[in-house]
Amino acid sequence: MTVAARMMDLGTETAFEVLARAKALEAQGKEIIHLEIGEPDFDTPKHIIEAGVEALRGGFTHYGPTPGLPQLREAIARNSREVRGVDSDPSQVVVTPGAKPIMFYVLLALAEPGVEVIYPNPGFPIYESMIRFCGATPVPMRLLEETAYHPDLDDLATKITDRTRLIILNSPENPCGSALTREELETIANLVKEWDGLYVMSDEIYKDILYTGEHHSIASFPGMAERTIILDGFSKSYAMTGWRLGYGIMPEELVPHVVKLAVNSVSCAASFSQMAGVAALDGPQDQVQEMAAEFARRRRLITDGLRAIPGISCPEPEGAFYVFPSIKGTGISSKDFEDRAMTEAGVALLSGAAFGEFGEGYVRLSYANSQENIQKAVENLDRFVRSAT
Repeated sequence: MTVAARMMDLGTETAFEVLARAKALEAQGKEIIHLEIGEPDFDTPKHIIEAGVEALRGGFTHYGPTPGLPQLREAIARNSREVRGVDSDPSQVVVTPGAKPIMFYVLLALAEPGVEVIYPNPGFPIYESMIRFCGATPVPMRLLEETAYHPDLDDLATKITDRTRLIILNSPENPCGSALTREELETIANLVKEWDGLYVMSDEIYKDILYTGEHHSIASFPGMAERTIILDGFSKSYAMTGWRLGYGIMPEELVPHVVKLAVNSVSCAASFSQMAGVAALDGPQDQVQEMAAEFARRRRLITDGLRAIPGISCPEPEGAFYVFPSIKGTGISSKDFEDRAMTEAGVALLSGAAFGEFGEGYVRLSYANSQENIQKAVENLDRFVRSAT
């Protein structure tokens, strides 16, 4: 089959490929500890499930408006004002099946040949994939272990040119677990405001899983609401990955373009999922806080365990539920470490190279698993590394 040349520019998300390999080994009887997939291991809170079931029974089984049900758009705007301090209007909200479509639609609307997009590297692999697919030039903003995976903002300033149309921020960050400080965001905001026609896409999907300080959105800084597209969703905060529900909050003039792309691709998000989303935002938040507290306990367990393995160094994450340790001291490449960890240690994890060119020499482990399994995984990895080096 002859496919369009642009398909060669489209990458993938390795986590799902590794998950498939791990499942195949499990089918053969091998025990695998899953630290590869970025999915909370908690159930969706009961009041959210009940709202979804009630919505199904109440007839929310039909098409809804492409930008989202009014009830959810209003709840998202209200939540944004309360949580982020961003004075959003429901008309600025677009709801999609998961948060990835917002990422894709924004890039399709803004990125094109001749345009540059700055993105974090190591970073979520779909950023670079979609930038290239849109014909734009990806410009990496390197995150270094020596600075706990925070960007060099002086270096960032040199990367912005009159061709730069978008800067992608992800805080807390996948895969590194770093979270931008208020001071860093203020500096970035001031840089952005120096350039006409420059926007920020702020991926805040992990905002509720933060271990120190408070979450700050760059959209809350003076003059930035009209330059920022906030990307968020329900998968991580509310353990709703299977409900497929995300959203964007964006400048009003961008909304019709994003809605047009949604009409051409997904029509709308599931109506009953959206009503569950209203319950998630307007209901009790105690389970979100309990989940974050448990992730904090697991963070300490996995960080301490990995640091005790010869040849591995591991900065402590500030948010999300990933560690991104350096394995350079083991002498094993990232891809080989991924493969051998699964076959020899029974631990599914991801090569750091899957997160960009600057991820080589690192691996990503998700600690969205029980403390018991994390402890066992660390012990298995310790034995594997000591026997391999």
